[in-house]
Amino acid sequence: MDYKAIDIRQKLGLLNEQWSPRVIAEMNDYQFKVVKLEGDFIWHDHPETDEVFLVMKGNLRIDFRDGAVNLAAGEMFVVPKGVEHKPFAEQEAEVMLIEPRGILNTGQVGGERTAENDVWI
Repeated sequence: MDYKAIDIRQKLGLLNEQWSPRVIAEMNDYQFKVVKLEGDFIWHDHPETDEVFLVMKGNLRIDFRDGAVNLAAGEMFVVPKGVEHKPFAEQEAEVMLIEPRGILNTGQVGGERTAENDVWI
């Protein structure tokens, strides 16, 4: 077996587009994805699963219908399953997402912001 560390910063450096999560690792049925975010996303939820946002660089606000949470680099938040949310980053933020394999970034809403699933970097 080839034991090799995954360099998260190096993986983030390979991303050229925003709002397109890329898988860097899997653990059981969960995927670790990196993504660059800037601007406003769309309201959506994931009825079947929680979703973890871990900010690696920058700041991220996750809006909810009844409030918001602000995350700085090194902070994380677990969005409970079924809770409608909308990520927003005033300036580009680098984020790791942790969620089960097969989860679409736009939930059931779909649309032009839906990223292709299971794309590895």
